[in-house]
Amino acid sequence: MLIKVCGMREPDNIRKVAALGVDWMGFIFYAKSPRWYGAVGKELLLAEDAISHIPQSVKKVGVFVNSPLEEIMKTVLRYKLDYVQLHGNESPDDCHMLQKRGYSLIKAFSVATVEDLGHTADYEGRVDYFLFDTKCKGFGGSGHQFDWSVLAAYEGQTPFILSGGIRPDSVDAIIRFHHPACMGIDLNSGFETEPGLKDIDKLKSFVETIRKK
Repeated sequence: MLIKVCGMREPDNIRKVAALGVDWMGFIFYAKSPRWYGAVGKELLLAEDAISHIPQSVKKVGVFVNSPLEEIMKTVLRYKLDYVQLHGNESPDDCHMLQKRGYSLIKAFSVATVEDLGHTADYEGRVDYFLFDTKCKGFGGSGHQFDWSVLAAYEGQTPFILSGGIRPDSVDAIIRFHHPACMGIDLNSGFETEPGLKDIDKLKSFVETIRKK
């Protein structure tokens, strides 16, 4: 199972999480997020260095919310990102435009009911992965888990990543959850001591437990 840790920001924390053997790390390029990567301020150059020294086995994901396509492309180039995660109201045409330029894409969808899954249909073939997150007023980061049973109705061809409110005590629920299109999980606020700072001990224990199952 693919494990993505999102909302990374602090240089030392980035290095320690990368050392845990996770598959992907996410960096949020959205100024209204408490995990905004630009908030590192004076440590920005150090943070860029931290990203550049992440092992190649760990894929770097840039998370964007309704950003201009030119801004996305510049950010991908600057940080040498492997994936672009679109977490706003980006259209299928936006995705197709980036896809034609060779970008690997993840499109996030807010989910509460089976009806919400219907929005994925227009994005089939336009992205590499879907990410199903908990529906809330903002763009993710609610810390709450939606009812995963609604995903039984998902019959799309695009593989998905499960997100939204996953915590250290979610291990059993994740092990019980089965869907042929589920490729992995996304971890964020449930493993933090404060926004943007991950609890290394909790993450280490969780990753080791999941890997053994």
